Amino acid sequence: MGVWELLLVGLVIVLGLCGVLVPGVPGSWLVWAAVLWWALQDPRPLAWAVLVGATVVLFLSQVVRWALPPRKLRASGATPQLGAYAGVGAFLGFFLVPVVGAIPGFMAGIYLHERLRLGRHGEAMAALRTTMRSGGSSVLTELFTCLLIMGAWLGAVIWG
Repeated sequence: MGVWELLLVGLVIVLGLCGVLVPGVPGSWLVWAAVLWWALQDPRPLAWAVLVGATVVLFLSQVVRWALPPRKLRASGATPQLGAYAGVGAFLGFFLVPVVGAIPGFMAGIYLHERLRLGRHGEAMAALRTTMRSGGSSVLTELFTCLLIMGAWLGAVIWG
């Protein structure tokens, strides 16, 4: 697979990551479809292992999300800017503290947005708890899964 095709697969993965944060967009399926496309174009055992791993992790993520309360983020007052802060925080956290940093990064992004919006620590913490209870945990689960898949794909491309 050429460099341009790899960049295109990476772009679709990034669009999928952004799609996780937008209600109604099948972001996790975009990430999975990009990995499928890559595995079909690069039929090495490592590519197929990443595809199988992505499929299993995505399935487990869906099971966990079904067990969580339904997403009602709009009702809690979540805005697209909140999603952007949370997504950037998770992305940065994923790379700054490898893999597990996505979770505190996600919550730090929400906290930062609410702190800037509300101005006080206590109110920002209350807003963070409300957001996580009203569907933020579901979004975090899906985003973390997509970040894991992206990390596996990136690792396979760089070191494979």
